[in-house]
Amino acid sequence: MSITHRGVRRSVRILGVASASTAVVLGLSSSALACNIRDFKAEAKCDGDKGVIVVTDTDRSGTPATVTVFLKDSGGVETQVGKQEVKGSAEGTPVSFPEDWKPSATYRVHIKAANIVDEDIQPDLVTPSTACKTDSPTPTPPASSTPKPSPSKSAPAGSASPTPSASESSSAPAGTSSNAPSPAAGDSNLAETGANSNTGLIAGIAGALVVVGGGAVYFGMRRRGARGNS
Repeated sequence: MSITHRGVRRSVRILGVASASTAVVLGLSSSALACNIRDFKAEAKCDGDKGVIVVTDTDRSGTPATVTVFLKDSGGVETQVGKQEVKGSAEGTPVSFPEDWKPSATYRVHIKAANIVDEDIQPDLVTPSTACKTDSPTPTPPASSTPKPSPSKSAPAGSASPTPSASESSSAPAGTSSNAPSPAAGDSNLAETGANSNTGLIAGIAGALVVVGGGAVYFGMRRRGARGNS
């Protein structure tokens, strides 16, 4: 059976289409396996009460890459936090950078993988609004069990009793003074009883005074009568 020129041309055409299709598939596969910036992800996490920045490489080709993390302040100045090497995998290979990050801080993460990738992860990493370690509240001192003395209440000005004046305290009210005569000084001894009474002595002195008085009257009247006769 002879092969015609038409058959040969048809076979060559089929082989050419197959080869082109194979090349396209291999090109797409190599592109899919090539390292690119989308294979990297950065996160701010907490390791207990310490902060940490984790960069994960999911490059299936396993191309070695260098990860560099920078802290950006509000003035645009950057401070390098750290630099590490990583080799990606389909499951993802993480690298951690210990960093006591502050809430809402901004970090720039740069990736360098051979001559394939040399750029930053976009957008920049912004940390959560809550820090890993919260300040413990200041303990409140326990209340004292000893009760505080209550302030003494002063008596109102109107409730104080008025002090009587000297004239009021010394003068007796009208109508209350007694008109009865006060007892004589000598009468006080008449109410006394017992062995110390002076009643007999006083009676003797009184009798002697009566005799002396009677004698004086008698002699006085006698002298007046003698003068009248002369």
